[in-house]
Amino acid sequence: MSEMQRILDALSAVRVHAQPEETEIHREIARALDAAQIEYIHEYPLAPGRRIDFVCGSIGIEVKKGRPESAHLRAQLRRYLENTCLTAAVVVLQKPCALPEVICGKPVRVVSLNRLWGVALP
Repeated sequence: MSEMQRILDALSAVRVHAQPEETEIHREIARALDAAQIEYIHEYPLAPGRRIDFVCGSIGIEVKKGRPESAHLRAQLRRYLENTCLTAAVVVLQKPCALPEVICGKPVRVVSLNRLWGVALP
């Protein structure tokens, strides 16, 4: 199984209430990664002023509460994925938004927390 798939499988177990704080989402992601025995660094500095929420090997995980503005998030991911230490990104969103599957030639996968519940939440 690929490292990306291991991460996606671990994140599929994350459950938070409908209006979580971002720190709660981070805490639950850390628990899921720990349970899957996936090593990570929290709040990883990629460059001055560029800190991604988690790095698992060469895969970055960015967390967004609410529904982020798609263009802003794409630009942020582009800045992160320009860094040669990252080969891919997973974006954990409370509410889904449209993102391309590839940015800077690197795969981007989205995990929507609301979809993990199997119901439409506000």
